[in-house]
Order: sequence, then C-alpha cells, then structure tokens
Amino acid sequence: MGEYVAAGPFVKPLRGSLPPRGFFFAHKFYVAHETVETRAGYVALIGLPNAGKSSLLNRMLGQKLSIVSRTAQTTRERVLGIDTRGSAQLVFVDTPGLVEAGHLLHQSMRHSVAQALPDADAIVLVVDATGSVPALPPDTLEALQARGKDVVIALNKSDLATGDEMDEVAAWGCEMVGAESIAVSARTGAGLNTLRAEIEVRLPRSPFLYPADEVATQSVRFFVAELIRESVLELYAREVPHSVAVKVDEFREASTPIYIRASIFVERASQKQIVIGTAGVAIKRLGARARHKVEALVGGPCYLDLWVKVLPKWRKDPELLRRMGYVTSPTVD
Repeated sequence: MGEYVAAGPFVKPLRGSLPPRGFFFAHKFYVAHETVETRAGYVALIGLPNAGKSSLLNRMLGQKLSIVSRTAQTTRERVLGIDTRGSAQLVFVDTPGLVEAGHLLHQSMRHSVAQALPDADAIVLVVDATGSVPALPPDTLEALQARGKDVVIALNKSDLATGDEMDEVAAWGCEMVGAESIAVSARTGAGLNTLRAEIEVRLPRSPFLYPADEVATQSVRFFVAELIRESVLELYAREVPHSVAVKVDEFREASTPIYIRASIFVERASQKQIVIGTAGVAIKRLGARARHKVEALVGGPCYLDLWVKVLPKWRKDPELLRRMGYVTSPTVD
C-alpha cells in the first residue's frame, strides 16, 4: 500500500499520470498552445508548538492532511503537502514544533526542522498572533536571519488577535528576522491568498516537482497511523499526550472490509490500562473514533485491529525511535 497517497476520502496513485490540462517541459507549461512559465519549490512551515502550522497546511490544501489537536507537539515528523494551482506548485513541509531538545524524540523533532530549512526555497514562520513575540531557539533564529527575503511570517489566529498584538509581532519580525508579516487565519481562511502570492514569488522558475493531481508523498499506512494517534490524543490528551506512538503492522487492502492491524505503544502499564479501559470499553471507543476517520481516508469500510503495548522509555532509545520510523540525528547514538 506504500505506493499510494491519501487525497481527502480517496486514495490516489503516488505516481499518477500527467494532468489532462497539458504537459511539462523545462519550466514551461503548455496549455491550449499557450506557454506559461511555471514555478515550483519546497515551502517549510516552522514555528513554536500550537502556532497552528498543521491547521494552516490543511486550510491551504483544502483538505485534512496533517493531524491536529490541542496537545502541543502533535506533529512529530515532516509531512509533505502538495498544492498545485495554475502555474505554481507549492510543496509544503509541515515540521514539528520548535521544542527544547530534551529526550531523544525531541532531538529527532528538532533534527527534522534543521533538515527542512536549508532545503526549502521559501520559509513560512507561523506565529500565534494572540500571544507574545515567539522565543525561538537561537540556532533557528540565526537560520531565518541568514535566509532573509526567503522568509515570510504568517500571523496566524488574526481573527482572534487585537491590532496591538499583531503590530507587536510584526515589528519583532521586521527587526529580528527582516521578514514581512501577513495576517492570516487558518480557521477562517482570511489572508491565505495573500500569503500564497508572497510564497509563489519566492519560488524558482521550475517544472512541477510532482504530478499536478498529487497532494502528498507519504503512504496510506503513515496517515492511518497518524489518524489513530490523533484519536488517542483527542480522548486521552491528559493521560498519555506524549508517550503514545502508533505503528501499522498489517494492511490487507484486498480484503473486504480492509483489514488493518496497528500497535499503540505507551511507556507504562498504567497508560495501557487507561487506553484499554475496564472490560475494553475505552479501546472500543477509540477504535470506533479512529475507524470513522480511516474509512474516510481509504474510501471504504475497514476493520481496525488495535493492540496496546508497553514499550518502556521508547522516546529515549535511538534504536526504538528508528524502529518507529523517526529520523534521528547522528548525535543521538
């Protein structure tokens, strides 16, 4: 199933055919005998936890791709979302929130951000406009300052912020980053056309990097695991917010309904009992909630076979992190 990606309630081939509107050659897009130069590039979305990066990505794409929750540090891995409109293709890279590099999982998350910045053609620093100026890690701030005009600051939650709050953050961005600020709202969609236009002019002239009908690069297994983890966070945010990980062990797409077996890892036996619940009531509730999301993803009925397992201190073990699919930096061994 790794050759497919999720697109709303559908599943599309990862390598689809060229779109019917025309064909690509060099950085020109031929449509009805009319030549249009195309732009394409990678756009890194970075920011502190709960700034709304994933919500902004989902709104820009017009569909849910990155999981969201009220729990900070929900995004742990880079998620690519492809937005192709007209003559421009924006490949968004949703990165984990900028956290202090404590245990190895946090180091892995910081490593993902560090990898995304130099590879990005444009960088969007997402800031919660309702809060104070962001306290960015010094190395991240230096990296943004070095990129200069490649950076755009998105003042998210502008529908909730006051004018003074947005002015304060915009002034900080101009002074400390040397970047323009744009007021946006992932909730209402306000300001997103302006943000998109500012991103487009920062992208190089280039052929599209992916077929125009693709929206993601990760496999369906990845998104299934993320939807299950999102459901855990929605139900047990206080009990197991950061100790949970999900891995899809089996995916039988040929069966009816589609059979999916997944392991939910926690760090303590007490957390396992919380997720399972008395007489299995909690795990049944979790399964029903996650199945509804997964069925919308794959476009048909599925059977979720969920197993809760204790894996002590998995967030601090580099080998276990790699087994979970997390990218670790060379310094964590």
